[in-house]
Amino acid sequence: MADTSPVSLAPRLRALLESLPDSALPITYQQAAEALGLTPPRTIRRVAEALEITMREDVAAERPLIAALVVSRQAPQLPGPGFFELAVALGRLDEEPTSHLEAYQRELAAALATRR
Repeated sequence: MADTSPVSLAPRLRALLESLPDSALPITYQQAAEALGLTPPRTIRRVAEALEITMREDVAAERPLIAALVVSRQAPQLPGPGFFELAVALGRLDEEPTSHLEAYQRELAAALATRR
């Protein structure tokens, strides 16, 4: 059985997000879980935890957050609250929630641009 811990999923998830065409992005947490072959329980949670690892890596390497490419399937199709909380904690987003949408859109554009 394959290791599906967040630590082992993070590089696989990064590779997935780097390989998808722009037209397929962003993807939902569920789509990411399915593409990684995850089965219940806690599939979305494991994806979210792996994304948090990529966020820490990206901030340390001064890269755009590739985690911005994964969103909720619920409108308005943004990353989950954990993305914004960690981005603030890592100093990538301002603490003021009213600035988060615009900052996320910039992060998404930068993440897409650096995949090319």
